[in-house]
Formats: sequence, structure tokens, C-alpha cells
Amino acid sequence: MFRRKLTALDYHNPAGFDCKVDETEFRNFIVWLEDQKIRHYKIEDRGNLRNIHSSDWPKHFEKYLQDVSCPFKAQERQEAVDWLLGLAVRFEYGDNETAEKYRNCKPEIAANNAGKQSDPLINLDINNPDFKAGVMALANLLQIQRHDDYLVMLKAIRILVQERLTQEAIAKANQSKEGLPVALDKHILGFDTGDATLNEAAQILRLLHIEELRDLQTRINEAIVAVQAIIADPKTDHRLGKVGR
Repeated sequence: MFRRKLTALDYHNPAGFDCKVDETEFRNFIVWLEDQKIRHYKIEDRGNLRNIHSSDWPKHFEKYLQDVSCPFKAQERQEAVDWLLGLAVRFEYGDNETAEKYRNCKPEIAANNAGKQSDPLINLDINNPDFKAGVMALANLLQIQRHDDYLVMLKAIRILVQERLTQEAIAKANQSKEGLPVALDKHILGFDTGDATLNEAAQILRLLHIEELRDLQTRINEAIVAVQAIIADPKTDHRLGKVGR
């Protein structure tokens, strides 16, 4: 979740940094951040923070957060790290006087893919807990079947939203349907109740039942198309001269 800020600060491992996994790496990171980017303390006052093997280091880190006016506590590690990175980015931006340099830069993705359409799902971190929780919440809200692959669920959600929840789809669904007049005498009931009124009611019920079956078949067809759109991702094996998985 810190990759973009770490990259902007030229951290040596922006993609693999995790503030909760390795305590030693985390403490070294805080020292690096203070020494290289923030520089709130004088060099001679950074000894306690640099002593990463001390049992009192958490207390010194808490004091450091207070000294730099961080609104988060040491226990709120992710929030505190994110705030410190934001502070470091601001200092780095001002120290290097790079406003003019970055003002005219075009986004890398836009420059590399000008005029091309890209799949927005490609750059998602599917292992991020926030991503998984969000997909699961959407799936529950939209009553979509759960799947072990969260990316598959997200694709199903996208298909449903595109087909059912766009403004055009909602407007079409809200349009009143005017039924066509039906001549009951042209529809054969197939049996006789002995009462003309009951015969007419039975004919109406049969026609309504047929309409429900047609609607059900339409929904089944839509479900089949949606499933095919999700799982139809064949890969071509040129050595075999055919398409297969």
C-alpha cells in the first residue's frame, strides 16, 4: 500500500516492504526515513532512534512521532508510516525543487498506452486484504456466487454492473410494459371444466405461466453468457497447432 510513495523516495525495496512482517526491517526503515528524507532531529540526536536493537526503541519511536506532530500513535503502525511517507515526499519535493520537472511530465501509463485500451483489472493487487474485503462486500450486496478467485468474482461483478446497473439498463427496466390484447378464444385450453368462466380463468393462468417460463429461459441464457465471458480465456499452444489450456 506504500509502493508509490516509497518509489518516489527511491527506497531500495518499494514492492516488498511490509511494516508488520519484519520488525528489524521496519526499524531500519524509520531510521532511513529520518536520516535521508525527514531530518527532523540533528544528527547527534538520532542515536536512540538508530539503536534498533534496544528494548526501549518503541518508546523512542513514540516520542519521534510526537516530535514530528504525527496524529497517529505507534500502535497505529500502518497509518503512522503512511503519514511519515507523505511528510517525507513533501520534504523531498521541496528540497529537490522539482516542481517544474514534474509539472510537464505525462503519466507513464498514458504515455506508453496512448490510444490503446487497457484492462483496469491488470494492475490490481489481488492479495491485498482491503481488495478481498471490498470484492466480498460487493458480491454479497449483488448476490453473486462466491469463488475462490477474487478476480473472477470482480469480473462477474463488472459484467453484472455493465448489463444491469448502467443508466441505460435502469431506464429500460423502469419503462412501463404495455401488454398486447389477447384473444382467448384462439387459445385451446385442452380440457373443459364445465364452466365458461373457469375455462377463461384457466386460459389466462396458462398464458401467464408461459410468459414466466419465457422470462426464466431469458435469464438462464443471460447467466450462461455471463459465465462464458468469465471463463472463456483459452491460451493458444502454437506447438500443437490448436487452442487449449
